[in-house]
Amino acid sequence: MEFNGQTEIPLARQKVWDALNDIAVLKECIPGCEQLDWVGDHELEAAITTKIGPVKAKFKGSITLEDLNEPKSYTLFGQGKGGAAGFAKGKAHVSLEELGDDMTTLTFEIDASVGGKLAQIGARLIKGSTQKLADQFFEKFKDVAIEKHG
Repeated sequence: MEFNGQTEIPLARQKVWDALNDIAVLKECIPGCEQLDWVGDHELEAAITTKIGPVKAKFKGSITLEDLNEPKSYTLFGQGKGGAAGFAKGKAHVSLEELGDDMTTLTFEIDASVGGKLAQIGARLIKGSTQKLADQFFEKFKDVAIEKHG
């Protein structure tokens, strides 16, 4: 399943980039995030409890940052296992376009897939729930980035 979006953030591109790489900011913004730790230069481990449709699960997994082009873009590759609920994996390309000294457009393109019990829910419900989670993240990210990096 694929989806995308964008948001304008009233910060310079470098400050948005710094916020995207700040564990404290990310942990505060990711819905249901219980753990997020660097385990390598470009690799994170995460534990997230979330609800997708009627299924609530705790996912444990990893996120790898690739194709880094600071402060313009990177690609995240993630995978997580949610026990009986199944698994999720995907990639997200995030790019930052500077619109001026204090305005940046953040654009994201996500391609994700699920298996197990989650896959039985139906693609339409999963996509709607996942889009809602992404929208919640980026809306909160804007506020937290401004607060901590503005």
